[in-house]
Order: sequence, then structure tokens, then C-alpha cells
Amino acid sequence: MATPCSGIRGARAAALAEPPADRPPHALARRDLLMACGAAALAPLQGCAGGATRLRGRAVMVAPGVYMVAGTGGAADEHNLGRIGNAGFIVGELGVIAIDTGTSYAHGLALLAAIADVTDKPVRMALVTHTRPEFLFGGTAFRERGIPIRMHLGTARLMASRCETCLKTLRQTVGEPAMRGTALYTPDQTFETSHQLGLIGRPVRILYFGHSSGPGDIAVLDEGTGVLFAGGLLDAQRIPDIQDSDLAGWNQALRELQGVGLARVVPGHGAASPASLVTTVQRYLAQLEARTRALVAEGASLLNVSEAAELPEFAGWDQYDTIHRRNAAIAFLRFERDLMLK
Repeated sequence: MATPCSGIRGARAAALAEPPADRPPHALARRDLLMACGAAALAPLQGCAGGATRLRGRAVMVAPGVYMVAGTGGAADEHNLGRIGNAGFIVGELGVIAIDTGTSYAHGLALLAAIADVTDKPVRMALVTHTRPEFLFGGTAFRERGIPIRMHLGTARLMASRCETCLKTLRQTVGEPAMRGTALYTPDQTFETSHQLGLIGRPVRILYFGHSSGPGDIAVLDEGTGVLFAGGLLDAQRIPDIQDSDLAGWNQALRELQGVGLARVVPGHGAASPASLVTTVQRYLAQLEARTRALVAEGASLLNVSEAAELPEFAGWDQYDTIHRRNAAIAFLRFERDLMLK
């Protein structure tokens, strides 16, 4: 799960723990067949989720050939079926690259149907940007159609180490019907460095900056339009989660992104945003670090950190009362440890 630990005890565990072939692509089935299959799979969920149309989501064009399928935001629950994160896809002359696969098998089908609403071109690959349940568990729907799933080796290792537990927790959180058919899987392809994909006839670059927001977190840049799918690196109007992060590495990644020449950002959560989102997230991380380092220097107690580390500028952001409080405890413990080891 994205937050397998909670409260101060979970923050302590997260702060002190060490972070952790190809298959020929096949064309999607014809649009009508795919939509029919997706509707059949989603039918059992319509009563509790408001119907297949809402569950499927709708692709919105961010730039020519670049689409976003928005998540709901908030925390995963039985009402949003855990579909809280954004997904998207890029359409080229030779096919489609999907970016992130959704929360569940049914969500994966919904994303495939959203792609089929836009184009009949084959989905050639699905990229998973980072290890959060709302971005990876829909991969089962892609893989059964022969669409290879590609992710960073660090993401694959972290997924293998903890996501069986994540899946169990997600079944409890959103309900068994919503998760039917969902299973943990092994990616078809892994990589370790930044590189360009020429798979679909337009230049798409995978950007890896080292351990940043997570050990294998990547961003995906459509070079022709300057649209960045930011994955775990950037959220919009939502508190970024530092649980798996290396804060110094994350800050360095954001500095490097400022030199990329971005036109638009599709964040992991929240609305498509201008490139200035990079500096907004930098500002949150800087204030979090400054406040928690000050608390360490003052000799504050961990028990008081969540309240003492309030950051009023970000109080209106999604998940401020939960993720920010945990971030404060995690950061405090990390900086306290650094001080003790000097």
C-alpha cells in the first residue's frame, strides 16, 4: 500500500529502514470488443460506484497526442475504488505508450477502454512510474493482452518486497469486488538509467534521476510537446509523500527538471499544471526540512512533532492532515539520526 505504516510507529519504521525477454506487443482488440469486455468486467461494481462511465474515466488531451486520465484524489476508499492517481498515454504514428496502469484489474480495463475511445492504434507498452498501488496494480489487465510492462529495477524490487501486503490492504480498503482479478506480477522489462523510446514513432524519454521521491521513481517526457508525466516526483495541490524518498536526491531531481524545458506537467495526483509546479513542490520540501531540522535542534519530542511542524501555506492541500503529519515525523527521525551519527 502507499502508506503501509501509519502514525508515529509507522513513521519510525519508514524513517529508519533502508529504502529498498521482451515480449512482442500485440494490438488491442477492436474498440467495440474491448469496450464490451471492460463493461462486462465492471458491471458487478456499478451499484456501488455509480456506473461504468464514472469508473472508466475519460481521457483529456493535454497536448496533441498526449492524454491524461484523471484520478479522484483523496485517500483510497470504497467510494473511489482506490482510483486516486492519474494515468495517461501518448499516441504516435506506430502506436500508444500507456503511462501507469491504475489500481486494479478493472481499473486497467477502464484505462484500456479510455485509450480505445481515442485511437485504434495498438498499445505497445505500459510504463509504471513508481511503487504506489494506484499506479501499478492495473497491470494485470495490460499483461493479459500481451502488452509488456516496463519499470525501473528499483521500482520492481520495491514492488516485489512489499506489494503482496499492499494488495491485501487495498482489498480491505476498497472492497473485494473492486479488486477482483487483481494480482501482483513481475514486470516484463526493467531498466536502470534514463533513455529514449522510439517505439511509437515519436520521441518519448524516460527520465531517472537516481533515488528521489522513491528508489526507482521515473518521469516520462514527450519531447515534441514538452509534456511531463511526473509520477511520484510531483503532485499538484496534494502533499507529496516522503516515505520512500531520499530528500537530497529528490531536491536534485527537481533542480534537474527545471532545466528540461517543460511546457506542461501531468502530476501523479491533481490537475495538469504549468511547469511552475516544480518550484511549488520544492517549496513544500524546503519548508518541511527547515521546520523539522529546527525541531531537532530545539530538542523537541517526537510526540509533539506532528503538531509543531504545521506549515500554514500548505494547509489546504489534499492529505495535509494525514500525509503531512507523517512526513513531519519521518523527517524529524531522519534528521535526529543524522545528528546522532555526527
